[in-house]
Amino acid sequence: MSICKPLAAALFVGFAFGSAAYAANTPGLGKPVTESDIKAWDITVLPDGTGLPPGSGTAEQGAKLFVAKGCNQCHGDGAKGGRANMLIGSPSLTEPGISANKTIANFWGQPTTLFDYIRRAMPWPTPETLSNDEVYALCAYLFAGNNLIPKDEVMDAQTLPKIKMPNRHNFIIKFPDRI
Repeated sequence: MSICKPLAAALFVGFAFGSAAYAANTPGLGKPVTESDIKAWDITVLPDGTGLPPGSGTAEQGAKLFVAKGCNQCHGDGAKGGRANMLIGSPSLTEPGISANKTIANFWGQPTTLFDYIRRAMPWPTPETLSNDEVYALCAYLFAGNNLIPKDEVMDAQTLPKIKMPNRHNFIIKFPDRI
């Protein structure tokens, strides 16, 4: 027990001076990250709509974009499925079980997830190339196709988080211990 205090003190002094010496001997590459640097990368959208950007779109605009941006090449005509999963439709989640096609209407718990995912990951292979208006329009198209909103509803930061997803109370977080 008597050796612990001197050892801890020695380690503290060693780390303190070692860190200072290390910092003095770095190559001086890079620059400090600023709040504006972080803000440019922080595009997270929360379930309550926090983080949704300005912009708007309609289902009619989204239907045209779905073809123009090539979404139909993976998700099929009318988003009914292709090489990638269907996005419009509500097949059973209980049959055939774990391999069931999970769509916007039958699985997703929060409407903001769709905006966040499309903005970050689509269109493949050129993610983050859509404008906010295009993402809102694609969301409107997919929500209207799933009968979650009227076809003429304008999608924006105020209307999108208010959509009532059919599975909102049944969504089970796959890995809750990672949150």
